Amino acid sequence: MLELGFGLNFHDLYSCAGLRRIDAAFGAWIEHADAALAARLAAARADPAALTRLQESELLIALAPHLEDWLALLFGIEREVAALQAAQQELAPLFACKRQVVQRKAMNKYKAVEAATFDGAALRAALEQKIGERLTTQGGELAFALKVGEWAAAGESEDAAHADDIDLALRYAAWAAHTPEGKALHKAGVLFKAPRKLDYMRLVPVERETRDGVDRLALSEDHTRRREGFELTDAGTDLVGALDQAHYCIWCHEQQKDSCSSGLHEKKPADGSGPPFKKSPFGVVLAGCPLEEKISEFHKLRTEGWAIGALAMICVDNPMVAATGHRICNDCMKSCIYQKQEPVDIPQSETRTLKDVLALPWGFELYSLLTRWNPLDLRRPVPAEPTGKRVLVVGMGPAGFTLAHHLLNDGHTVIGIDGLKIEPLPPALSGKTALGDSVSFDAIRDIATLDEPLEGRVMAGFGGVAEYGITVRWDKNFLKVIRLLIERRERFALFGGVRFGGTIDAEGAFALGFDHIALATGAGRPTVLELPNGLANGVRAASDFLMALQLTGAARVDSVANMQVRLPIVVIGGGLTAIDTATELMAYYPAQVEKLLERHETLCESSGEEMVFSVLDPEERHVYAELLEHGRAVRDERERAVAAGEQPDFAKLVKAWGGVTIAYRKGLNDSPAYRLNHEEVIKALEEGIWFAEGLSPVR
Repeated sequence: MLELGFGLNFHDLYSCAGLRRIDAAFGAWIEHADAALAARLAAARADPAALTRLQESELLIALAPHLEDWLALLFGIEREVAALQAAQQELAPLFACKRQVVQRKAMNKYKAVEAATFDGAALRAALEQKIGERLTTQGGELAFALKVGEWAAAGESEDAAHADDIDLALRYAAWAAHTPEGKALHKAGVLFKAPRKLDYMRLVPVERETRDGVDRLALSEDHTRRREGFELTDAGTDLVGALDQAHYCIWCHEQQKDSCSSGLHEKKPADGSGPPFKKSPFGVVLAGCPLEEKISEFHKLRTEGWAIGALAMICVDNPMVAATGHRICNDCMKSCIYQKQEPVDIPQSETRTLKDVLALPWGFELYSLLTRWNPLDLRRPVPAEPTGKRVLVVGMGPAGFTLAHHLLNDGHTVIGIDGLKIEPLPPALSGKTALGDSVSFDAIRDIATLDEPLEGRVMAGFGGVAEYGITVRWDKNFLKVIRLLIERRERFALFGGVRFGGTIDAEGAFALGFDHIALATGAGRPTVLELPNGLANGVRAASDFLMALQLTGAARVDSVANMQVRLPIVVIGGGLTAIDTATELMAYYPAQVEKLLERHETLCESSGEEMVFSVLDPEERHVYAELLEHGRAVRDERERAVAAGEQPDFAKLVKAWGGVTIAYRKGLNDSPAYRLNHEEVIKALEEGIWFAEGLSPVR
C-alpha cells in the first residue's frame, strides 16, 4: 500500500482539493529549504509574463532538484532515487572523456589517414592490460575514461610521467573513432562514437541492385537484422545512450538559440519580411517542437543527475510524453542546432527519461502526478476549479486523448468516445465501471504489472492510429499508461463502439447537455487509386490492412482470425504508412503460412487431406498448396535456427519468394518518409524490404 509523506494520502493525488494540499505542502517545504528560491517562485507565479525566457529557464532549473528531493520523500523512495542519481553520476567521466579526450584531442591529433596505419589490436591489448577491462564492454569504456583521467591528473603533478600512457590512449581512441574496423568493434558503445557528417542525399546507406529488370534499393547484409513475429523490435536506448545524447546537447537555451524547441529562425531583413523559419534541404519547415518543450533545460538537468527533475521539465509542455518521443515525432531533432552533423537524438533521450522514472517504485503514480500538479508549470501548477462545462471528445487517438487531458486540467467534464470497441480495464485499475462511474482504484507500485508482450497483446482499441497504425518499433504498452492518466480522472468517462453521426450526432449530444463537441477523428481516409482493376482480388488499401491486422488479431498465433496475403508484394507510395505496411507484411507472411500449416495438419488428422482440398476450386487449391509449401519452409528454418542457437532468418525466405517492395513514383530522396523521418526508412530496410524508384501503377 502506498503511504505518502507530509500528511498526504493517495486520494490527494487525484482530487482537485488534494492537489492544492500537495502544492501547499511543497510550497512550505521549499520555503524552509531555500527561502530566496521560494520568493522567486511566488513572484513568477504571480506574473509569469514578467520573466524572460532565460530567466524562466534558470528559475525552473534551480527548482527542479528540490522538486526531485521532495517527490522522493513524498513517495518514500529516497534510496531508489539516490541510486538512480548515483548511476548517472558514475557515468559522467565517460562523457567528459568522450568530448575532451576522444573528440577534441585524439581525433584532432591523429587524423583518419594516420589512424588507419595504427595496429588497433596491439594498442587495444596494451590498454586492456593497463585498465584491467575489455575495451569493447561498457565497463571497459568507463574504465578507459577513468584511467585516462588519472593519467592526466598525475601527469600535471609528476612531470608528465604518464605521457606515454596518454599517447597510447589517444592513438587507440583515434583508431577506434576514425577507422571502419574501430567503428565496427565499438558499434555498441558510445565513447569512441563521433557524430557523422550529414550527407542529406545519402541519409540512408542503400545499395542498388537489379532484380526482375527493376532497380531496387536495399541495405547491405551487414546492416540488416532478423525479425520474428510482432514482439517489440526496437526497445530504444539505455541509460548510457540517453546520457550520451544529453551531454551531446550544448544547452542552447542559455544563448536563447534552442532551435529544437522554438525553431531554426531565418535572419530577417530590416523590414521584417520573409519566412520566420529555415527549411531543410528537402523543403521541410524547421519550426522545432510543436509544443515548444523545454528540451535544452531537461537535458541540462539530466546531465546533472536529476531524472525526475528532467521529467518534470518535460511535462510542463508535454505531459503526454508517453505518446511522443522514441519513434513517434522528430520535429525537434530536425531543427537541432547541429545541421551539418548528426543531431541530438532528443526523442530517444526523452523516452528514456520517462522510462527511468517509471521504473522507480510508484513510478507511474509519480509521472501521473506531474501531469496534474507540476510546480515547474508557472501558469497552471494545479488543475482549475470545476467549470460545470461538459465536452464530448470524438476520437480517442493522440489528438483526442491529449485534448481530453488539457480540458480536464482546465476544469471541464469530458466524455471520450471512439468508433472502435475499447476493451474495459479492471475497475481496480482504471477507477471506472463499465457505465463510466468512478470507483476507488489501487496505486500502481511496479510499472511492469502493466506491461504485456506485444506478440500476445490484445488490441484494446484505445489510441486510434497509435493502436493500429504504428508498427512494433514503438512500445504500445505506453497506450495503457496514457489511458490511465485520463481514465482515472474524476470528471472523465470513456466509451468505445460509439460512432459519431451514427450512435450519436451533434443534435443528440447537445440534447444530452454537452456544451461543446470536439472532433478528433484523425485523417485516416484510405487512398484509393483511380486505376483500371483498382479493386481487383489481391489489392488492398494500406490503412485497411494495418487496421485489420492489428484489430482482428490476425498477427497473433492464438487468434482464429486470418488475413490472406501472397508474395510477391508491392506497396505503392512513399510515405510512413507505406513504410509501416511493408514492415508488417514482411513479418506477417511467415506467421500467416506457419499458422495455416498448423491448422491444415489439424484438419487432415480429423477429416483427411483429400476432403480438405475437395472443398477448394482449382485457383484456391493452387494458392493453398503454395502457402502450405512456404509454411513448411518456415517451419524448417525455425528448426534449423533452434539447432544452430540463432534467430530464424525468415526475411531470406520471404525475399526468395518475391519479397516486399515499396514502389514510389519518384526517388527515395523525394519520398515523404525520407524527408520527414529517414530513421524509419532505415529501420524498415534493415528488415529486408526493397525500395523501387520511379515506378507508377498503370492498372
